[in-house]
Amino acid sequence: MDEAAKKTALRMIPYGIYVLTARGPDGALAAATVNWVTQTSFKPPLLAVGVKADSSAHALVKAAKAFALNILGKGQEKLAFNFFKPAVAGEGTISGERFRPGATGAPLLESAPAFVECRVVNALEGGDHTLFLAEVVEAGVAKGPAGRPDDATLWMRELGDGVFYGG
Repeated sequence: MDEAAKKTALRMIPYGIYVLTARGPDGALAAATVNWVTQTSFKPPLLAVGVKADSSAHALVKAAKAFALNILGKGQEKLAFNFFKPAVAGEGTISGERFRPGATGAPLLESAPAFVECRVVNALEGGDHTLFLAEVVEAGVAKGPAGRPDDATLWMRELGDGVFYGG
């Protein structure tokens, strides 16, 4: 296989940017920027999300069997970069971002324009990521988008010419 062609072809898949958050059974918090997300079912509403297997977020999602996807909007590049590194929990904050606990206990970032909370129904471990299949159990929109909802989402390409994930 031509490695350069494979890398380029895989990087041509468009990705939105999300901050996945979770609270473990022991109260520990984790957050990570993720982008391998897709809806897989209408009834029940199911999502699939790929989470790096060696991340603290992975361990907490696996233990809690729940997470939130905080959907980032246009202009929130700094927020995305903030969660590229391990999250730091504070009093009512995670990596300096204010949050409130959601129905599953996962942190909901106050600055995110929308969120979905999910309960894990299955997991497929493979390679360096686990694919979590999860049912949406709660959702919220802080401010409705003007126009198409998918046009309001921060996209990977908006993080800069040198930022890629995958390939």
